[in-house]
Amino acid sequence: MIVPAACRVLVVNENPEGPPARSLATSLCARGAVVETAPLSAVEFDTASASGLVIPGFGEALPDAVLVRSISAGSFEAVTRRLGVLHALGGLGVPVWNPAAAIERCVDKSTTSFVLDRAGVPTPPTFAVEGLVAAQAIAERELRRARLVLKPLFGAQGRGIVMIDAVSELPPEEEVGGVYYLQHYVARPGPPFRDFRVFVCAGKVVAMMSRRGAAWITNVSQGGVPEPVDVTERALLERLAVAAAKAVGARFAGVDLVRAQDGAVFVLEVNSMPAWSGLQTVSETNIADAIAAGLLAFLAKRDEAARAPRLAMPAGS
Repeated sequence: MIVPAACRVLVVNENPEGPPARSLATSLCARGAVVETAPLSAVEFDTASASGLVIPGFGEALPDAVLVRSISAGSFEAVTRRLGVLHALGGLGVPVWNPAAAIERCVDKSTTSFVLDRAGVPTPPTFAVEGLVAAQAIAERELRRARLVLKPLFGAQGRGIVMIDAVSELPPEEEVGGVYYLQHYVARPGPPFRDFRVFVCAGKVVAMMSRRGAAWITNVSQGGVPEPVDVTERALLERLAVAAAKAVGARFAGVDLVRAQDGAVFVLEVNSMPAWSGLQTVSETNIADAIAAGLLAFLAKRDEAARAPRLAMPAGS
């Protein structure tokens, strides 16, 4: 692969010195790129500058690409501004992995579920409403069909997830920010319980794992144990994970899937800023290197297309 000349990449990470940021920078530099790492909070809108932005390590110049590893939490205003920076970069023609729109679709679980369902990707029946009264009406109806899982709309790593078996178990509005995201629980064998994480980059699966846990929440951060995936499981998981990443518009993603007791497989979530430390322990592929290779191949292909001669159109066409 030929790396575009003087390719300069901004790696967005809330902790520029953290292992994920360092591994991405190392992989990009090993492939000939020049890397700067900074949090989005440090990027400034400045309409007096040439681009309208001022970026650490770049000044008023623009990077050739942006790779978003993480965005730190903050006020609604702060997060809106940071996503605005990514929208601005994309609008200026800078390739952003992942684009702001994909991050927005994945951070908001209700939008993820909506997009997956509309794309025909199998996902459990899901409901997102505002207010306890509306949530009680949903629970009253849906608990006749299945147990319900209540998840924080913006949660991650399995935190704050609660099983709902009765309407009375719904928490008060102040505990969920007034929004109730409710999803049918996918019954599966256990204990031990299992689900899957599949890592997709540039439209291809680069790694996957099974997560085994004594409890039904199997995130590695919650005590789940990473294990290799049986070869008989791989084809279906790959197909669904690639379709899920495409549906949300993610260039790379960690896709969470679960196999139901009856054998059906569902996509639960798509993570546009996925961690991979647990996955890396059972993967022969260097995941940071796969992301770096995917981004630089994308840039090389784009530059090649730009240099390709255009066919002249017949007069009057």
